[in-house]
Amino acid sequence: MRAFKTRTFQRWASKAGVTDGVLIVVVAQLERGLIDADLGGNLFKHRVALPGRGKSGSTRTIIATRFAGVLFFLYGFEKSERDNITAKELLLYQRFARELLGLTEGQISTALAGQVLIEVK
Repeated sequence: MRAFKTRTFQRWASKAGVTDGVLIVVVAQLERGLIDADLGGNLFKHRVALPGRGKSGSTRTIIATRFAGVLFFLYGFEKSERDNITAKELLLYQRFARELLGLTEGQISTALAGQVLIEVK
């Protein structure tokens, strides 16, 4: 499965210490069906364990995927800062997920070239 990060997610991940290696583990967990919360509209919340902190006290990510070869990391937050996203944010992220999951390979390539999306490696 190919995984991508939005530019906003990348900025947050850099500050939070969430590396591509950590995200690859998340992708593998999702591929095995280990999903923390299905938010509807192809949107999922997944806990991310950081070294020395474990899953329960670490970060949360909002992910868009149809499990058909592509996954997008949209948003991340620290559990200590907030418990969840708001209902309004949920609707916005569901709409954003629909748009991203509808992108063609050419559109993804253009987004990568413009650094709107960053591929997880």
